[in-house]
Amino acid sequence: MSTGTKIATRAAIVLMTFFIIGAGPAPAQVVPGTGTLLNKDDFEDPEWDYTFNFPKSSKEEDEQIRFPLGGSSNGKWFESPKRGAPDIVKRVDTPLGGISGSKGCLYLRSRDTGIPGRPGFQQAQDDFIMKAKAVSMSTSPNFVVRVFLPHWEHWEQRTGVSFGLRCGVQGPHETTKKTGGFLFRRNRTVTETEPYYPGIFIQYNCSKDRQYKEDHAVFIIRAGSNGEDIVGPRITQTGWWTLGVSMTPDSRAHYYAKPGVGNLTARDHMISTSPYGRTARYFNTIFFDVCSIDNGRTWSTPWIVDDPAIYTLSGGQTRTAGRRFNDFR
Repeated sequence: MSTGTKIATRAAIVLMTFFIIGAGPAPAQVVPGTGTLLNKDDFEDPEWDYTFNFPKSSKEEDEQIRFPLGGSSNGKWFESPKRGAPDIVKRVDTPLGGISGSKGCLYLRSRDTGIPGRPGFQQAQDDFIMKAKAVSMSTSPNFVVRVFLPHWEHWEQRTGVSFGLRCGVQGPHETTKKTGGFLFRRNRTVTETEPYYPGIFIQYNCSKDRQYKEDHAVFIIRAGSNGEDIVGPRITQTGWWTLGVSMTPDSRAHYYAKPGVGNLTARDHMISTSPYGRTARYFNTIFFDVCSIDNGRTWSTPWIVDDPAIYTLSGGQTRTAGRRFNDFR
């Protein structure tokens, strides 16, 4: 999998951008938020808290997992051993326009997204992971979350990926390994179970970079069948959005988004892909990415999320939509 430091580069060389203005409903499939609830956090408990254990982990950068890992008071969230958790994790009051009756949300923000105490001066990311049990892809696991996009002046003022909503799945993957003794080593193709991480990124395109006339954001879809990032619809509206992804038994991922906090419907389908062209057998959990330039000074965009939830739907194969986009411009 590519690291957070590579996201902006991959998005810049993306192969395909598709838009369909006023597209109708996608063919029958699993809309995120459908089925039996597997795990959810609504952040309504006023005592919700998170315990940090600095310095945080950065295995992806320097092979260092720094135990004990941080975790939430309700046991539903934990620090990523691969990249560490955001520098600020706290419960806050729900911003105006949120889910009806919601009084609490999760606030995530970060500055030191690379190796603790060693700024890398390039985009890096922290992860915040929800605890969940692994389930079979035959159950069509799907997930949904409400995300608050602040007004453009409050974003980290650089062009690049700022936030991600992703899941961890795993399945068979062929790799090449050297086998045999010292004198007779040879390459051999073996099949192992390995994870990969489909999802939705939000990239900020900053007018201060001069290549853009006005501030806006775009969705970046991870990933196409060759592992490429796909530039999705343009976002000009800040405030609350509802994002979701469903995975079907054929290993395809279906990406959804809509302004506001209403439940997703088939009309909110953006695109369907076969991420990396791989087969998934199990769905593990979801997580959030928070990205910054990792210069030791600049804070990331402040991100607020509410009611992240994972569902499963028992049943057989579902029909999936072809590659296409709804356009939010």
